[in-house]
Amino acid sequence: MTIDPSKAPKHNHLLAALPLDQWEHWRPNLEHIELPLGHVLYEAGATLSHVYFPTTAIVSLLYVMHNGESAEIAVVGNEGVVGVSLFMGGDSTSSRALVQNSGGAYRLTSQLMKEEFYRAGPVLHLLLRYTQALITQMVQTAACNRHHSLDQQLCRWLLMSLDRLQGTEMVMTRELIANMLGVHPDSATEGALKLQAAELINYTQGRIRVVDRKGLEKRTCECYAVVKNEYDRLLPARLAA
Repeated sequence: MTIDPSKAPKHNHLLAALPLDQWEHWRPNLEHIELPLGHVLYEAGATLSHVYFPTTAIVSLLYVMHNGESAEIAVVGNEGVVGVSLFMGGDSTSSRALVQNSGGAYRLTSQLMKEEFYRAGPVLHLLLRYTQALITQMVQTAACNRHHSLDQQLCRWLLMSLDRLQGTEMVMTRELIANMLGVHPDSATEGALKLQAAELINYTQGRIRVVDRKGLEKRTCECYAVVKNEYDRLLPARLAA
């Protein structure tokens, strides 16, 4: 029977980069799960029981205000892992992890992840480099949200999502766009329709299909390139998003 390569654990680039002995140790402990759109992996302040290695799913990390409003601080796909706070010294995090694009992932128990991290072997160095790239994304996202237009932010966000997708289409309601960018749903709709008028995307019935990636790259701000270049610099070529 032929196995869909996208459902294999090594479709996640971090798992693919594990040394052979480490891969053999983790392999029987990796549990495949399907993540539906809108599913919350954990809430801010919750104790993390697992870390998640997406293969085809995309997970957004959101900062949630006391009034319930939120904004995306980072996005994680098959280039990375969800739950870095677990091995960075804490068992909980200040962000919410929300499935932005449905798909598959593999999860590993928190205990096994921490044991491996504290061994201070090659896995530690790989995860630290990934975490540095993730922090760069968080910092650049904060700067982008403060200094760049909604149009530029939406282009950046679409490009980062596209890098983590197998195709060019994503399920994306205006409420989800608004939630990610921290804007009113009407503003999210206006932004998407503006890109559609420029013939960069098709936006219908809660779905976005990118039709002109090069056009998005020209229209976005420098933030997308800054983040992508940092991932390329810190991680092996096959890990680059």
